[in-house]
Amino acid sequence: MSKRKPESGAKQRQQTSTSRLKSLWQSHRAVALLSIRKLIGEPAASAMTIAVIGIALLLPTTLFVAMNNLQILSEGVSESSRITLYLADTLSEAEGRSLSEQLLARPDISTGAYISPTQAAEEFREYSGLGDVLSELEENPLPAVIVLSPQDIDEASGAALLTELNALAGVESAQLDLEWIARLQRFLDLAQRMSTALMLILALAVLFVVGNTIRLAIESRRAEIVVVKLVGGTDSYVARPFLYTGFWYGLGGGVLAWLLLSLIMLALGGPLAALLALYDNQHTVHGLSLLSGLVLLTGSALLGWLGAWISVRQHLAAIEPR
Repeated sequence: MSKRKPESGAKQRQQTSTSRLKSLWQSHRAVALLSIRKLIGEPAASAMTIAVIGIALLLPTTLFVAMNNLQILSEGVSESSRITLYLADTLSEAEGRSLSEQLLARPDISTGAYISPTQAAEEFREYSGLGDVLSELEENPLPAVIVLSPQDIDEASGAALLTELNALAGVESAQLDLEWIARLQRFLDLAQRMSTALMLILALAVLFVVGNTIRLAIESRRAEIVVVKLVGGTDSYVARPFLYTGFWYGLGGGVLAWLLLSLIMLALGGPLAALLALYDNQHTVHGLSLLSGLVLLTGSALLGWLGAWISVRQHLAAIEPR
């Protein structure tokens, strides 16, 4: 009869570690499911807490989406900026077209077009609605112009380019409105800082909401906690269901915020697209991307867990068997 060889110490330790991990996983899984059942068992209270968290998360999320769309819209500002050169009356049409071609060859100019006085008058009649007034004049008062679209322009480079073009022979004056570009950029910077500050403030609000909810849950289960501690339950074991409850509260609030934002985008998508179409802009308004949505859910769940952890740390230690 052969004797069974004893297992090595390393193998025994490996089996012990595996069994511990399996037991810990089963314990966490059971507590997580139990905390969900308790939330479902109190639908009114759970719904109110999740609604408060969801609404608190909705505002910074909406600002993030609005800022993202504005940033995309502002990326084309430099391409849509135009410099208008008003040519002297002494410059012939051939000379004006030649000057336009010379400017178009510059590396800092993307597009250019020469508009003769006749073309300018036709466009004026078509878009202004004052064609009769122009017809009563003996001479066409509109000058020839060259419309240029610079590349990668900002406030400093635009001013330098404008000065250079204004000094060209045959150019009466040059105009470039960069003030609205600077205002838009400053507005975006200010809105970005405001959204960040608001996000931090409302994150604290979520922590307070979850923390207060968990505090009430701890007080309502004080007797049960005392019994568990009497039979040897550790603080970490007792805290586990409350931490999972905070986690589910935060995750539910994130899901609700994403859902509300999707409904808002669905309601405003059509009118916003029609408004942008009036300005010949084909930009499609976007909501949260999948990655941004996952970040929202992860962040909200972590906020809920952190709020529960803070509350448990403050109030659970004070409950001890006498």
